[in-house]
Amino acid sequence: MLPTVGDLLGLDVVRRGSPQVVAGSSGLGARVRWVHVLELADVAHLLQGGEFVLTTGIALPSEPALLARYAADLAAAGVSALAVELGRRYVGALPSALVRAAADSGLTLIAFEREVPFVEITEAVHARIIDAQLEELRASERLHEVFTELSVAGATPDEVVRQAAALAGRPVILADLAHRVLACEPGSADPTRLLAGFARRSRAVSAAGLSRAAGLSRAAGLSRAAGPSRAAGPSGPEQSGRPGRTAYDEASGWLFTPVGARGEDWGRVILVCDGRPTGTDRVLLERAATTLALGRLLTRHRESLDRQAHRTLITGIITQAHADPAEAAVRSRALGVPVDDRQLIAVVFRLSDPRGPLGALGVSAHARVLDVADIAAAACRTERIPALVGTLDDARAGAMLSLSPQADPDRVLTSLATLIRERLGDDQDGLVIGVGATAGSIRDVRRSFLEASQVADVAAERPDVRDRASPPARPGEPLGGLRRPLFYRLPDLRLRGLLHLLRDDPRLQTFVERELGALLASEQDNDLIDVLAAYLGAGGNKAAAAKNSHLARPTFYQRLQRIERILGTDLSSAESRTSLHVALLALEAARTGEAGRAGDPKPR
Repeated sequence: MLPTVGDLLGLDVVRRGSPQVVAGSSGLGARVRWVHVLELADVAHLLQGGEFVLTTGIALPSEPALLARYAADLAAAGVSALAVELGRRYVGALPSALVRAAADSGLTLIAFEREVPFVEITEAVHARIIDAQLEELRASERLHEVFTELSVAGATPDEVVRQAAALAGRPVILADLAHRVLACEPGSADPTRLLAGFARRSRAVSAAGLSRAAGLSRAAGLSRAAGPSRAAGPSGPEQSGRPGRTAYDEASGWLFTPVGARGEDWGRVILVCDGRPTGTDRVLLERAATTLALGRLLTRHRESLDRQAHRTLITGIITQAHADPAEAAVRSRALGVPVDDRQLIAVVFRLSDPRGPLGALGVSAHARVLDVADIAAAACRTERIPALVGTLDDARAGAMLSLSPQADPDRVLTSLATLIRERLGDDQDGLVIGVGATAGSIRDVRRSFLEASQVADVAAERPDVRDRASPPARPGEPLGGLRRPLFYRLPDLRLRGLLHLLRDDPRLQTFVERELGALLASEQDNDLIDVLAAYLGAGGNKAAAAKNSHLARPTFYQRLQRIERILGTDLSSAESRTSLHVALLALEAARTGEAGRAGDPKPR
C-alpha cells in the first residue's frame, strides 16, 4: 500500500528537517504516489496527482496573489502535499498569503525548519513506494494463482466466494440483478446483521452507483483538465477507468463489481469493507468476478462418443452454429438420422430436481442426465425411431426425432415416453418431458427445441402448471381430474408459466426493477405491492379492488395515489397497468422460485 503524507513525516530522513504542518492537516492521510523536487512557479500542468512536492521556494513569486494562485493550482492538480524548506527564500516562517491559500484550497503545507538533503528524502520515499508496488504485484500474482486454480477445478460459486472472503479477511456476497443473495461468506461478521434488509440496501447502492457514474461522465473533461481528485483516493471508482463497473460506495462500505460474460451481466460480487479499499482488494474482487463468470460458462462432460457427437450437433442446431442449415442436415444424415421429407420433433427431458433420489446417493447431476440420455436413445432404437439424443446441461437432455410423413406423432410420443418412464422405474417422478412443434425441415428444428425447453422447464418448476384438471388430450388418458401427462406441449403454458421460466433472466429482472424498484425500496413496499396487485387483479376496478382488499375506499384510493407518486406513472393508462401487471407476475415468479430453493412452500 502506498505511504501517506503522515507516514513520510515519520521517516528519520524527513524528521531531521524538523517538519511542521502549517496548513491542511486533514490531508495527512493522503497517499503519496511519488516525490518531486520542483523549483518552478508554473508546475501544475506537469503533475498527475499524488505527488509530494519539495521546494526551497527560491522561484516562487513575491506577490500574495500569485502565491495564492500557486497553492490553488497545486491543490487542483491533486498533489498530496507541498513541503518548503526555510532558510534560502523564506526565513523563520512561510508567507501568510501562501499559508492562507493552502488552508483555503485544502492543500497540506509543510515547512522544514532545518536544512535537509532533498535527494535523501526522494531516495527513501521512492524505495518505500517501489517496495509497496512490488508487494502489490506479489499479492496480485498470488490472487491470480488461487483463482486460476479455482477456475481449472470448476469451483462452485460458494467455493469461490468462500475463498475470496478468506483472502480478503472480510465478508463477500454474490447477488443477482434482482438483489437476491446467491452466495455469502460472512467470515467473522454476524450473518443476520450482514444480510438484514439486503435487497433494499443493495438497490440504494445501485442507484447511488448510477448517479455517480453519470456524474463522472459529465465531469470527465474537467477531471482531465484539473487532474485527479484528492478525495478520490488511490482505489476510488474514479481511477478504475471504467465508471459504473468496479466501484466503492463509502456510505455502505461496499466495494462491488459486476459478474457476467459475453457482454451480459447476471449479478455482482460485493466485498464489505471496514475502510477505504486498497488496490489489492480491487484486484481480488475482479478476479473473483472473473472466476464466477467462467464457472458459469464452463462444463465438464464425460460421455460416450456417439452421445458427444449427437450433443455437438444438437447444440449447433440450437445455437445456429451452422451458417447453412444444409450443413446440419448433412451432419445429421451422416449420423444415421434422415431429415428430408420427415416430421422432425424436438423433445427435452428435464429433471425437475437435479439433486433428487440419485443425487442423494452421491451421483452427480450430470451423470443423471447422461443416464436419461442413454435410456432415451435406447428407447428410440427399440421403437425404431431415428433420433439425435444428447445432453444439453446438468438438468436437461434433448432429442430430435425423425418420423415418417405417415406417422402419428401423438402415438409415437406416447409409446416412446411410456417406454422411457418404464425403464427409469422409481426415478421417473423426477423427469418431465417437453415436446416442441413439428418441424418440416432442419431449418425449423431450433424453434422446436426452444419451445420444448420452455415447456419442460415450466412444467418441472410450477406444480400449478404440471398438475391440473383438464379433459384428456391424448389417447388413453382418463377424463378429467388431476393428471400428470406423459409429456407436455406449448398449449399447456400460460403467461404465469412463461414468466416463471424467465424469472432468472437478467433482462426480466432488470424490467421488474425498472417497473417496481422504487416501490420495493419504499418503507411500505409490502402493503403497497399488495394494493397494486389487488387493483391490477381487478382489471383496474378500484371499487372491486378495495372490497377484495378489505379496505375502505378512501384508504385504498389514497394508497393508489401514493403508488402513482412513487412510481411516477399514471394507473389510468391501460399500457401502464399491463406493464406493471407483468412485472408483478414476474416478481411473484421470482419469489416463488426463491422460496422453492429455500424449501418454503408459501412464498410471500
